Amino acid sequence: MSLCSLVMASGVAYFDDVRVSLEVADTPINEDNIESAEHLGEQIQHSSKSSVVVAGNVRELLECPVCLNAMYPPIHQCSNGHTICSGCKPRVHNRCPTCRHELGNIRCLALEKIAASLELPCKYESFGCIGIYPYYCKLKHEAQCMYRPYNCPYAGSECTVVGDIPYLVNHLKDDHKVDMHNGSTFNHRYVKANPHEVENATWMLTVFSCFGQYFCLHFEAFQIGMAPVYIAFLRFMGDDSEAKNYSYSLEVGSNGRKMTWQGVPRSIRDSHRKVRDSYDGLIIQRNIALFFSGGDRKELKLRVTGRIWREQ
Repeated sequence: MSLCSLVMASGVAYFDDVRVSLEVADTPINEDNIESAEHLGEQIQHSSKSSVVVAGNVRELLECPVCLNAMYPPIHQCSNGHTICSGCKPRVHNRCPTCRHELGNIRCLALEKIAASLELPCKYESFGCIGIYPYYCKLKHEAQCMYRPYNCPYAGSECTVVGDIPYLVNHLKDDHKVDMHNGSTFNHRYVKANPHEVENATWMLTVFSCFGQYFCLHFEAFQIGMAPVYIAFLRFMGDDSEAKNYSYSLEVGSNGRKMTWQGVPRSIRDSHRKVRDSYDGLIIQRNIALFFSGGDRKELKLRVTGRIWREQ
């Protein structure tokens, strides 16, 4: 019997099957729970059941009253029938947030059954995704959807703006006043009056337009352990699969010496902090940076040159 037949059937046989396939410990949603739900959704996807048009009130039934996110198995309920997701159950100290009755370990198998029959549009539909997905596959798709918006790549602020690439480019230019340059080569000069104040270093970002794409050049001071350093790296304004089509090089030096770096730009899907803390870029120790700066070694004067190219 197909899963869809089970969904439409009634009686003990269905609930026994659901208990076997979905029963997990009373813990917050984790990867195991999601994988179990995805497996069930994949079975539905291969069935011949047509898409279900979901009314707004049905979607509301599947919304956790605490976190307001969609609920996935195990879905819990109190003795009065109020539901809550497994992630929020321990947060409310096993008390129903609606009626304050004890939650216990009651599963809402009926609601799980309804969820298993649903097919929903991606939540990024407004960004261009036209896919319709079984309820239990939807979460995995949305985590990887190519239409999901990007976070603002500007570092050094708590900017919460999200959007597609054209929107973010205009946002960086208009709201963050970043430097915009055309071309695949660059020659930047970074000056700081007191380079010893590493923790107060200014965040710097430059956006380059070349090959029909946009790239973000970061340069900043931070510390590796107790050692003050500077780092320069490039991020690609797009997904990682596209970023791998490009390479870049950075060079800094003076007095007959130079340091070079060659790498692949990281996607802005990876946060600025994640890239920086992985040391994936040109790292310059402060004493070397001051040596390159010349003079009395009390002022940072670094010239960073670079090039971006497309791999064949």
